[in-house]
Amino acid sequence: MTGRPVVFGEVLFDRFPDGSAVLGGAPFNVAWNLQALGADPLLISRAGDDGLGQNILDAMTAWGMDTSGMQRDLDHATGTVEVTLQDGEPRFVIAADRAWDHIAAEDLPDLSGGGILYHGSLALRTAPPRRALERLRRDTGAPVLLDVNLRPPWWDGESLGRLLLDACWAKLNRDELDQLEPGGPGPFLRRHGLESIIVTRGGDGAVVHHRDGSREDAGRPAPAAVVDTVGAGDAFTSVVILGLTRGRAWPDILERAQAFASA
Repeated sequence: MTGRPVVFGEVLFDRFPDGSAVLGGAPFNVAWNLQALGADPLLISRAGDDGLGQNILDAMTAWGMDTSGMQRDLDHATGTVEVTLQDGEPRFVIAADRAWDHIAAEDLPDLSGGGILYHGSLALRTAPPRRALERLRRDTGAPVLLDVNLRPPWWDGESLGRLLLDACWAKLNRDELDQLEPGGPGPFLRRHGLESIIVTRGGDGAVVHHRDGSREDAGRPAPAAVVDTVGAGDAFTSVVILGLTRGRAWPDILERAQAFASA
């Protein structure tokens, strides 16, 4: 498979009670990692014409990333997530009607030479990004890796089903698979016409289920001292995209992705 990865979706800041803010969003994290891995991704997102939006562009430029897919919005602020701790567990409130909710089809960059198209489901909670993604799929004809993000209240089964029908591969965690298809991976693959699904299982590793009934199991990762699991799933996805782009076999992809995510 040839071409640079195209990454579509939200870029935002996680804001904490102490006033600190951390740049992220799953698509941004994936693109950031792909840049570090030498894949030259094209990130398509939208930021406000504000200080946080400028911080995003500055960080991307310093990291050597292509900013031609970053749209600026004069009317909507850059995305944020308010993070709080309740009984020691993080809780997230994703701000509505932010710049990334208005990714515009008419402002998309030149898409020639694109490879795998990666996007999540969260970025499609409003109509403008859905129209932009439809144009992306039409113009690139690229195979799609869908990252399933079940973030209440920003998803519904009907809309997610349509996204899955347009995808070649889907990545989701064990709990999300159980929620969407209690019958397991086989019925899920058949119902949505997917080639493969990548199921992450936390400390139990990851497994890939294929349409023909075969599977690859990465097994449990090597024990490690847990510092912070935030972003591990995005790190895993980055290496999956890199491996698919470079035509690597699934056992090799899984081994490398799991090692990178663990680190």
